This record gives sequence, structure tokens and C-alpha cells, in this order.
Amino acid sequence: MMKRLSILSFMATIALSASSIRGAEKSAVQVDATKLPPPADKKDVTYEKEIKAIFDHSCAKCHGPEKPKAKLRLDNLEGALKGGEDGKVILPGKSAESLLIINVAHLGDPDDYMPPPKNKAGIPPLTKEQIGLIRAWIDQGAK
Repeated sequence: MMKRLSILSFMATIALSASSIRGAEKSAVQVDATKLPPPADKKDVTYEKEIKAIFDHSCAKCHGPEKPKAKLRLDNLEGALKGGEDGKVILPGKSAESLLIINVAHLGDPDDYMPPPKNKAGIPPLTKEQIGLIRAWIDQGAK
């Protein structure tokens, strides 16, 4: 009986470790930063003043309060910083490493592009200027 519990415990630990590694790999996606639009020059970028409007227009339909996809909410600052089922998508101070930027810039895994190409709502990709502004916000601490 004790051996069986030990084996089950060991197997559960391995499964949890594998799951954690997959999540960490997904959040640690590396891309060629030279392919990203540069951060905007604007100073003191905040979620409320500049970023919320972009997210409300391009993201909140799927990542809002009603059934947020991947459990990611972008309709408020707390949700954006918390992340979703794949972990944090915003790394304050590190826009080029933030999964949100990689996905909205349509780099990395095409299955993760946001908004998805050919989405049902017809939401177009973010512009280079919008991505640059989001990068500046993240690089300035995502406040």
C-alpha cells in the first residue's frame, strides 16, 4: 500500500512538473526583437490614459468580463497584469519578452496571434503605432 502511494505521489509530481515546464516554455518565448515595432517615444504611458482604449477596441471582445478566452482579462489593469491560464503575458520592464507583445505583433506561434487572423468579429491586427505604445507602457512598468 505504501509503495503504491509513493508511486502515485511520484507520478503526480512528474505530471505537475511537466505542466509547469510547458507553461514556463510558453511564457519564455524568444523572438527576434528586431522584428518588433520599436517602443513609442511617449513618456508616462498608463493603462487608463492610453492602453485601455486599444484593449477595449481590439481585445476586450474575447478577453473581457464575459467568458474571457484563456482566462485572460484585458478590460482592466489588474486582469492584464495577472495573466491567464498560460501565466503572465505582460512582464513589466520587458516588452520584447512579453507574450502579449509577441502575440499582437504576430510573431512566434501563428496559433497564438492576437487578434487572430480571420476572427469572426473582423477585428484587424494592431498597428505598429499601437504595438509601440503598448511596448512603451510595458517598458515603463505597465502602470
